[in-house]
Amino acid sequence: MSLVREHGPKLLRQLTTAGAKTGPTPTRPSQQRARRLEYSPEPDGKADPGEIVWTWVEFEEDSGQGKDRPVLVVGRDDNTLLGLMLSSQQHRRDDRNWLSIGSGSWDSEHRESFIRLDRVLDIAESGIRREGAIVPRAQFDQVAAILRTKYGWH
Repeated sequence: MSLVREHGPKLLRQLTTAGAKTGPTPTRPSQQRARRLEYSPEPDGKADPGEIVWTWVEFEEDSGQGKDRPVLVVGRDDNTLLGLMLSSQQHRRDDRNWLSIGSGSWDSEHRESFIRLDRVLDIAESGIRREGAIVPRAQFDQVAAILRTKYGWH
């Protein structure tokens, strides 16, 4: 009996998930990763500040698990991208560490998205699977203003 016939969708899901995970995505408090902010998106296949990209992000409560999710690139440290994760969960609206950036083409359902401001993800450039969208300058500036005033970015 073939593995696919015996285990069906579960096996395919495991293979897809195993291929998606590119390694740990460390997070650090935003003030520890403070950098100069510059809006410089260029849809050239390379992730730039101001772009939303998709990558594997581990769950905080269980680093052995995670999911592929959109991340706003806010900086770079050589080949390591600095990113802020996005969520479409509405309960984020009342959390002071999250900010609404509206909806955009990064979400196939065009749901309102919230960006986490207090934790920065260190993402290996090789861990980016695709460019999702360019965040409008006004939304990036709103995120940048909070990172500057609250977390010491410049």
